[in-house]
Amino acid sequence: MPPDVRFVKRLVVILTTVMIAGLVLIVGLLVARLSQAPAPLALPDSVALPEGTSPEAVTLARDWVLVLAEGEILLFDRATGALAHRIALP
Repeated sequence: MPPDVRFVKRLVVILTTVMIAGLVLIVGLLVARLSQAPAPLALPDSVALPEGTSPEAVTLARDWVLVLAEGEILLFDRATGALAHRIALP
């Protein structure tokens, strides 16, 4: 075989080996990550909604809980559950 063909053959073998090793690594990382238990959510014990409001949606963030009620947004402190802000929607 000419030297150029042997060189290209070696490059193809090396590339194939690297791609297979990368694929095995990615699959192994996915299996390890997905088999772990999710981190527990730290939620307040209770969130007291103002009278006459009914929640339509709830969003959790790092420091607060957002409750979308009819015509307003209610922001509660996530640690204590106390109402922090009340925003009226137009």
